[in-house]
Amino acid sequence: MNPGQWIAHLVIRGYQLTLSALVGRQCRHWPSCSSYTDEAIKRHGLWAGGWMGVARICRCTPFGTSGIDLVPEALPPASAWYKPWTYGRWRGVNAPPAFVCEAVEPDGDAASPPDGNQSGKP
Repeated sequence: MNPGQWIAHLVIRGYQLTLSALVGRQCRHWPSCSSYTDEAIKRHGLWAGGWMGVARICRCTPFGTSGIDLVPEALPPASAWYKPWTYGRWRGVNAPPAFVCEAVEPDGDAASPPDGNQSGKP
């Protein structure tokens, strides 16, 4: 981490240990807005990560988004230092893909029992 990122981390951590504890944990997302901003700054630098954090805090309103929202792995393709608003996601969340689990029937069709009885009774 460069000195700017380190100072931002200390400020965020100080907020988490003091003011956040006094106000109460009210964030509508997971991870919390302060944790999201800290991770975004560590991953993408102070300028881009800071704007991502600002966008996230703006989405965390009573009428905003909620749920799982992870820091993106890469910067948006249209982002540039002279267009800082392009770094943030101003609507929606970056949730992980849904986990799908399908039952697998061994050697047979799931619609009919193995003995051929279509009624399902023994």
